[in-house]
Order: sequence, then C-alpha cells, then structure tokens
Amino acid sequence: MDFTLPEKGDQLRRKIRSFVDEVLIPLEKDPATFDEHENINGQLLGQLREKARAQGLWALQMPVERGGQGCSVVEMAACYEEMNRSLFGPVVFNSAAPDDGNMMVLEKVATPEQKERWLQPIVDGKVRSSFVMTEPAPGAGSDPSMMLTTAERQGDNWVVHGRKHFITGADDAAHFILIAKTSDDPRKGLTAFLFHRDDPNWEVVRRIPIMGPEEHGGHCELQFNGLVIPDENRLMNVGDGLKLTQIRLGTARLTHCMRWLGLAKRSLEIASAYVSERESFGVRLADREGVQWLMGEAAMDIQVGRLLTMHAAWKLDTGDFARKEVSMAKVAVADTLHRAVDTAIQLCGARGYSRDTPLEWIYRYARQARLVDGASEVHKMVLSRNLMSEGNDFWKWG
Repeated sequence: MDFTLPEKGDQLRRKIRSFVDEVLIPLEKDPATFDEHENINGQLLGQLREKARAQGLWALQMPVERGGQGCSVVEMAACYEEMNRSLFGPVVFNSAAPDDGNMMVLEKVATPEQKERWLQPIVDGKVRSSFVMTEPAPGAGSDPSMMLTTAERQGDNWVVHGRKHFITGADDAAHFILIAKTSDDPRKGLTAFLFHRDDPNWEVVRRIPIMGPEEHGGHCELQFNGLVIPDENRLMNVGDGLKLTQIRLGTARLTHCMRWLGLAKRSLEIASAYVSERESFGVRLADREGVQWLMGEAAMDIQVGRLLTMHAAWKLDTGDFARKEVSMAKVAVADTLHRAVDTAIQLCGARGYSRDTPLEWIYRYARQARLVDGASEVHKMVLSRNLMSEGNDFWKWG
C-alpha cells in the first residue's frame, strides 16, 4: 500500500496546519473567543470562515463545482486531522458534524432540485443543518427498528408525529433531515425527509445539558405534532430511510475518527512541551523512563488509529462500504482519544486539570466519542457478526 498523500491533498494539509497554528490556536487562550456553550462565538466564527474560504480551505468534502475542494476520503483524513488540532478547526472550515455528514449524503442521494434548495445553502455556509433520528426510550437508539416517530401519507403530503432527542445542532439549524417510520417492514419501514426550521407543527422542546462542550446548536429534544412535509421533500424512495442512514453514517463516522486524531495529537503536543521543560528532583520529566513509557504508548496508539482510519478511507474511495473497517476505526480511535488526553493531563499534573490548557475541554469532549454514531459495544457486535460469517476471510487482503 502507498501511504503517500496526493500532492493536492498534502498542499491542503500543510495550508490547514499553518492556519490552525497561526490563527486558531492563539484564539483558544482568550476567554472572549468562547460562547456560553464553550465553543467559538458566532461573530468571530463568521470572520474566520471568510478567511478560510479566501484561502481555498472551504468545504473540502464537496465537489469543486459546488464550491468545495473535491477531496478524496483519504485526503480528507489527513486534512481533518490537522483541522482538529484546534478546538475550533472543523467548524471554521465547514467540515464539522452534523453539517459534514449531511452535505455528503445529500450530494450522493438528493435530486438536483433538492440539492439546489437544501444542500447548496449548507455548502455556502448560509445555514446550518441537523440529522433527526435518535429517540427517547422506548424509541430508536442504537436499534433503528424501534423507531416510534411516524410519517403518515395523506395525498401528496406526509404528516409527522413523534419525539426525538439528542439531535445535534438542532437549536441553530435551518435545514433538517428526518428519519421516520412509514411502515412496519423491519428492513423497509423507515423513510427520510427534508424539512425547514420555519415549518409549523414541530418545536425544539429543550437544549439538553451535557457533560462536555457543545457543538453549535447543542443536543436537543424535538416534538412533532403534525408537521406536514410535501412528498417532493422525501429523500430517495419510500422505505429507503435505513439505507440513507447507512450511506450517511459510513463516511460520517470516519470523519469523527479523523477529527479525534487531531485532538489526540494536540493533547500529546501540550504534554510534550510541558515534560520537556518541567523538572522534578533534579531530572527533566521527559528524561524519566515512566514518562517515556506513557508518551510512547500514547504516540503508538495514535498511529494505530491513523492506520485504521486511512485503511477505511482508502476502501471508501474504492467504492466499498467499508462497514467493518469503519467500525474498527471508530472503536479504536474513540479509545485512543480518551487515553491520549488522560495521559496528557496526568503528565501535566494540576496544570492539565486546570483551564490553563485546553486539556480539560478535550477530556470532557472525549467521553462522548465512545457513544456518538453508535456505541463502541454496538460496533463490536457488528465486528463479531462479520467474524462469525466470514471466518478467516475477516482478515482477507484487498
């Protein structure tokens, strides 16, 4: 396998690295940079987005003709990793969840008319978006077949009733992709729809408080009380909701891994700088064998995560769904991020636990990694099923 990045992708990666180092990381030290939800404030975000767009670093995942950079998944992997060495990176480059995954799936499955109305404004940065699927118990969580939110056809419209929760970005979103139950068929019972924030008969009930820093728009609970969606705003065929979800989540799960690797690397950068200067009992921390073991293991874990992520990205670029490869990367990188930042805090001591560095921010953020887009245990179940059905071919080459 050739791990050399294409020249275009490596040029973008280097430009993003410079932008992150010179523009974004210095802003993290200023409390005025942050909004009340511990993310970058809206006014500053708008200015930085214009600067990123002017440098040709906008929407890497989108085709050039749509205003993006036309990157392959492999190129995205290298660039997204560089972006998220800063807490703010992905959203500045219009590559943050859930917009990122929504743009990619709409580009793949939406009609030309739907792309013009629903996708292009997200690509242009004029609106934010949200993916509406997860429900409170006893509704759909990891198991979409438990979906309780219904869409009933009435003539040329669909009428939606139900409740959703932990819907990322909903409080700031204007464009929504909704997954609802349209029949009792276990495989073809879900359908995907598009709706707008201004449509009547639905509401954001509350923005759910969470442990860590929030994405823009939070994680919200939604109630649908007869939302009417014209059939022209249905995505794909009736019954293709699960298929759309699988199309979306494959690459979207992997982009999480790409970004998390950036945060893991940043954690070790902070720890490396500290142990290189700090002395204890006459010896630099970096010269102590125990510290070297911790640093070396964390660095190795990050490289293992990168190889899993790159392998999955390469398979996606070949047209493969890469389901088990994405699941392996998702489990491994979620664990790697948590271990890397935990190690960094331990090595930095009280300074790491304080807010003098972004380590405590990353630590609280990292805990969600083992839950979002499928809990680690669910992905391990998927891997087990693949192993049992494929046998030794689970590890086949090619």
